[in-house]
Formats: sequence, C-alpha cells, structure tokens
Amino acid sequence: MKYHSPVLLKESIDALSIKEDGVYVDVTFGGGGHSKEILKRLGSKGKLFGFDQDADALENIIDDSRFTLIPQNFRFISRFLRFYGIKKVDGILADLGVSSHQFDEGDRGFSTRFDGMLDMRMNQQAKISAREVVNNYSEEKLADILFMYGELRNSRNIAKTIVEKRAEVNIETSFQLKEVLQKYLPKAKEHKILAQIFQAIRIEVNEELEVLKEFLNQVPNLLSENGRLSVISYHSLEDRLVKRFIRTGLFKGELEKDVFGNSNEPLQKVGKLIVPSPTEIKENNRARSAKLRIATLKVS
Repeated sequence: MKYHSPVLLKESIDALSIKEDGVYVDVTFGGGGHSKEILKRLGSKGKLFGFDQDADALENIIDDSRFTLIPQNFRFISRFLRFYGIKKVDGILADLGVSSHQFDEGDRGFSTRFDGMLDMRMNQQAKISAREVVNNYSEEKLADILFMYGELRNSRNIAKTIVEKRAEVNIETSFQLKEVLQKYLPKAKEHKILAQIFQAIRIEVNEELEVLKEFLNQVPNLLSENGRLSVISYHSLEDRLVKRFIRTGLFKGELEKDVFGNSNEPLQKVGKLIVPSPTEIKENNRARSAKLRIATLKVS
C-alpha cells in the first residue's frame, strides 16, 4: 500500500509555475509525492523545503541535495525558513487534511473503519489527543466543537450522550465511540455522520483551522514577486478560509477600500477553482472532495 497517493498532482505542481533555480516549499510533505514532482522540475540550483510534523513521514525523506525536510508544523514556516537563511520563496504548496497513511493506520485513531485508541494527533508528541477531548471536555465545549467543526445540527444531543456514557466508563477507542453514538447513526447516513464527528474531534486535536490561518497570514510576506501559492483542501471549513483569504486577505469582516475604491488585499487568485477529474476520483476515492485554489502576490 502506498503511503499516500498525491491528489491533483499535475495540476497543483503546474500551478506553481516552477522556475529551475527557484526556492519552493511543500508544507505537507507526507509521502513525498508532490515533493518528488517539484524536484523533477527543478534544476541543479533549485531548492525545496518540506514540512511535516508526523514522525512517520520522516521515513519517506528524499535523498537529494536540493531537498531539506523540516520536522515541524507548517504554522512555523517563516521561523524555520529564516533559520535556513530563506526570506523569500517562489512557490508554496499545501495539501491539507489527513494522509492516506494516517487513515489506514488503525492505531492512529483517524479512521472510522478501524478500531484503535482515540488518538488523532498528527504530531504524536502533542499533549491533547482525541481521548482527552472525548473524556475530559465539558458538554458545552464538546457540543460547540461538533457544531463548528463537524457542522452537526444535533451537536448538543451528541455531546450530552457522550458525557452521560463516559460517566459510566471512559471512551477509549474508535469503535467504543461509534457504539456510544449508534442511535445517531442511521444505516443510510452512518458513514457520513461518523466522518463528521471524527472530523470535528480531529480538527480540535490538531488545531487545524488555527494552523491554516497562521500559515496563510505568513504567505504574502514569504512569496517573491510572481511567487505562487497552491492549496488543496478537502472540506468546506478549510476551503472557505482559503477562498476568503485569497479574495480579501481576511478571515472575517469586510475588505476596506480607500476613497478611490482601491483595496489592499495581498493576494490575487490565478485561474478558476480546480477539482479532480472523474478518472482521478475513480482511481483514488479520497480525491472526491478535493479543491485546488491558486494565488499569487497582487500587483499594486
């Protein structure tokens, strides 16, 4: 089994408009599929930096003098690039979400298909795991997470049931949680609802939306003139943030304009939204919800 089948591989790398001697960053290295494609297009003087906080990804390190893997969360992109003497880059790629490997490793707790400890930490050194969220968060906080990150309308009832059951015995595994919530999982929608519940907990554990915001805020200062940002997202919460930041440079509020009607958003979109072809979705089911957005620095 492959570690991870890269989604929208050609499209996302084409989006970077790679220069042979350029400096590029793959902030979600994973199995290295996107990074390998970038390296194919770089010349001998080009550089590629990869970020990944998951220790499992370190086993996929690419033996190439042009490549440096930084074992950190990409929320720290500016700090670690500065450490390597890099102030500006020609392109940044982000393939958000969970890798195939993480889903397929049952003991990581990401998947609804396998029984494993409720973990869901992308960084296995992190203090908060899914187990802490499920067993220690207040009913109100659990409900908020399920509503905001899982977009579940009955979040209050689900949270109440979790709190009642954990008072009897700790909820330790994926299948235990599934069993506790069985009454909310009608056969026809079981997989969809369970996926929303797991997504909500996972986003909380890994602070995924906060990480994405911190990352995007750094992008305009990192991109060189004509530099490109290529972002693949997999659910509406991520995609909304990416779309809005590219359009306005903000995550909330309205874009301000001067008396001449000019606005100061830092990025401008390149082309239209790109989604996988029916062929790619058939070959890789996990590509079905992927959306690729491309941006460059706004020309003033």
